[in-house]
Amino acid sequence: MFKSLSKESLQVFLLKDYRNFVLGRFLLTLAIQMQMTTIGLQAYYEYGKDYFVLGLVSLFEAIPFIISCFFAGHAADVYSRRKIILIGTFCLLLGSVLLYAFCLPSFRFLKEYSYYPLLSVVVIFGVTRAFLASSMAPFMSQLTERSMYTHAATWNSTFWHIGAILGPVVAAGIYGYNNELNAKATYLVNCLLFVAGAIAFLRISEKATERSKEETIMESLKAGLKFVFKTKMLLSALSLDLFAVLFGGAVVILPAFNDQILHCDPEAFGLLRTSPAIGAVISALIMAFYPPRKKAGRDLLLGVIGFGIFTIAFAFCTNYWLAFFMLAMTGAFDNISVVVRHSILQLMTPDNMRGRVSAVNSIFIGSSNEIGGVESSIAAKAMGLVPSIVFGGGMTIITVAVINRLNKKLKKLDISKYQ
Repeated sequence: MFKSLSKESLQVFLLKDYRNFVLGRFLLTLAIQMQMTTIGLQAYYEYGKDYFVLGLVSLFEAIPFIISCFFAGHAADVYSRRKIILIGTFCLLLGSVLLYAFCLPSFRFLKEYSYYPLLSVVVIFGVTRAFLASSMAPFMSQLTERSMYTHAATWNSTFWHIGAILGPVVAAGIYGYNNELNAKATYLVNCLLFVAGAIAFLRISEKATERSKEETIMESLKAGLKFVFKTKMLLSALSLDLFAVLFGGAVVILPAFNDQILHCDPEAFGLLRTSPAIGAVISALIMAFYPPRKKAGRDLLLGVIGFGIFTIAFAFCTNYWLAFFMLAMTGAFDNISVVVRHSILQLMTPDNMRGRVSAVNSIFIGSSNEIGGVESSIAAKAMGLVPSIVFGGGMTIITVAVINRLNKKLKKLDISKYQ
């Protein structure tokens, strides 16, 4: 049985375009994680160790992301998704070049403007990430058959999390190992990774797909929102993840937790930052061979509950390795909801609507990461680090109870019926 499951799961890699897509996505993820980790370390250690600055970084990414997402979803359903991804990769490359330049002696005068030069580049990332988020999942769906969607989403999630594991470790290692190098080496590596990612995407053949009818941007945006809100299963899955990430995301204030509670150095933060991704990879590998199908709704609810429980447990950790384990478990349970949500999104959305629906998904989930970072930093300032994390985990569990009561059919969802 395991052998047949293994063969079925790995069959998606026989598709050359899918292999190049996963490679390109992995390289972009690795570079982005290195980039944002370094920005977070710079914001915290170089500007007074004020964890409210970490919230500002999230806010300066979230606002342009939300504003851009609606337009990005329309673009992904009208224009070539491959070209949008390539242009987005170039913008990320440009951002890395600017960040590298800010570290050079000739740009030292920018220190007079505090952390605002960093935040100006984060704005570019917010806009770019909106277009990438709206195009990536629909583009992946073009490369596989419907019967492979769950496996494709699972392996895509696996390689995304591997990039998320390696990125912070490498970035924090470089940043903490040699303060003379500071962030320059990380941003230089970022540039190389973005170029390599662009090459991988260039090797994917352009696919002819059904495009949406001629609509104004406002009509297009309304159609995307209307589809999400009338598809109750999709709306419930998105709402679950939105509030779980909004309240339960302790990752943004990790530099402060690592410093003030665990009393560890920046190198230790890099490894701690990757622990949710390590848990997610282990979870993804299990789901690659035993995908959540017949009991997908139940698994979705249990995954978010588990995320909330281990977030609360993490808050009380004073031992580094125990904190590492608890964060890894949050990642493992969170990834269950990620895979189920992406499967629902792919299977229940027609191709000519996927860009807009992915944009709405990104607003629900992607922006909640950044806004959740702001919420976490404000809550930490008002309540203290530990109580704010406990509050977030508790609110996540309450969200599951509310969604389950509003949509009692969700726990019986069987996504194999849609394949």
